[in-house]
Amino acid sequence: MSQRRTRERGEGGESLVGREWTVDVGPVAHGGHCVARYEGQVVFVRHTLPGERVVARVTEGRVGDSFVRADAVSVLEAAPGRVEAPCPCAAPGLCGGCDFQHAALDVQRGLKGDVVREQFSRLAGLDVDVEVQPVPGDEDGLRWRTRVEFAVDDLGRPGLRQHRSKAIVPVDDCLIATRGVIESGVLDTDWPDIESVDVIDAAHPDEPVLVPLPVAPGADPAGGLVGELVREGDWEGEYVVAARGFWQVHPGAASTFLGRVVALIDAQPGDLVADLYAGSGLFTMRLAELVAPGGSVLGVEGDARAVENGIRNTEHLEGVEWRANRVDRELRSLVGQGVRADLVVLDPPRTGAGKDVVRLVAELHPRRIVYVACDPAALARDVRTAGEQGYSMVSLEAWDAFPMTHHVECIAVLEPTRP
Repeated sequence: MSQRRTRERGEGGESLVGREWTVDVGPVAHGGHCVARYEGQVVFVRHTLPGERVVARVTEGRVGDSFVRADAVSVLEAAPGRVEAPCPCAAPGLCGGCDFQHAALDVQRGLKGDVVREQFSRLAGLDVDVEVQPVPGDEDGLRWRTRVEFAVDDLGRPGLRQHRSKAIVPVDDCLIATRGVIESGVLDTDWPDIESVDVIDAAHPDEPVLVPLPVAPGADPAGGLVGELVREGDWEGEYVVAARGFWQVHPGAASTFLGRVVALIDAQPGDLVADLYAGSGLFTMRLAELVAPGGSVLGVEGDARAVENGIRNTEHLEGVEWRANRVDRELRSLVGQGVRADLVVLDPPRTGAGKDVVRLVAELHPRRIVYVACDPAALARDVRTAGEQGYSMVSLEAWDAFPMTHHVECIAVLEPTRP
C-alpha cells in the first residue's frame, strides 16, 4: 500500500473500530478473510467462511474508507466445513499466525483454490482450473513449521503477534510448529532484553538452533549453517543453508517442489539453464546433474551469503556457475551480451519477479520457464506480463505448503506462444 493511500485512510472520518455489525459473508478474498457488506460498506472479515451469517466487530477502519477490517466474534449461521479451531489462540484478538483453523482441511484448500482462480481471472484475464494439493509431512495440517520466530514481550515472555499488530500474545505451544521447535524449550524460557527468538528445526544438526535477536556482538547474524536432505525419485541430496536464510519451512516442501520442477522443466543433457533467485541451490544442484554432459546451470541470487552456500553445495558438480547479483541487473548484462538459455527456473520472493525481470527472461528465448511462486497475485501479474512478451502459461499447479494459513504455493509452466 502506498504512503499516500495509508495517509488517506489514516486521515479519514470517525473511527469505526469496535462497532459490531451482523453481516452475510460472501466469497473468500486474498489475505485470509472473506468479503461482506454492511449498508454498502465493504468489510473484510476474518474467522469466517463464505455463506455464513456472523456478528463482525470492526478492527480497522473509519467512515469514508473504501473498506474496513473486522473479526467474526459470533457465528449465527455456520457454513458446512466449519470446525472448532484446534488452537485456542486462533481466535479474534489473539494470535494472527493462522487464518483458517476454523475450516476443515479440504475446505481450506478449496478456499485457496478459489483465491488462485480469482487472482488469475482479475489480474491475468485467465480462467484457470486448479486444485490445491497437500504436501506430505505434516500432521493433518499441524506440526509442519520448521522455523518460527517468537516475539518477546517486556517481561521476557515469548509469544506470537496479533494479526496486523505489534501486540504479543504469550503462548505455551504453537500447533503449526514442529515438535522439535516446541521441544527446544523456547517457550519455557524467559528472554530478558531480547526482542525475539528464531527457532530452526532442520535435519542437521540434531538439536534445533535458537537465535536470540538482536544477535549478540560477535555472533553470526545468519545463525550458523543447517543442513537439509531432499529427494527426487531415487535421487537424494543434502544442502546447507544459513539458519536465518530462506528455505522451505514445511518439511515436505523442498522435496515436493524439487520433484515437480524437475518433472516440468524436462532438462536434457547439453541444456543451458538459468536458475534465477536460486537461493542456496536447491534446484541448481539437481539440474546440473540432469544437463550433464555438456550442459550448464547459472545460479543467480542477490544474497551473497546464500551464494557462498550455493557454491559449497555444488562444488562437486561441473557446469555450475554462480553470480551474486540482483536478478534484474544480471539479466540485463546477459541480454546485453546476447546470452540465450534453453530453460529458466524462477523462484522469486513473495513480491514476484516483476515486469522488468519477466521481460528480460523472455529475451533469453528459453523454450520453457518454470515459475515457483508463493503469492498467486504476484504470479498472475507476471504471467500477464509474460503473455505480452510472447509466453503463455501451459500448466498451473497449487500446493498447500502452509496449512491453516491463507498462503499457497503455485508452480506455473510458460512456453513461447510461437516457436
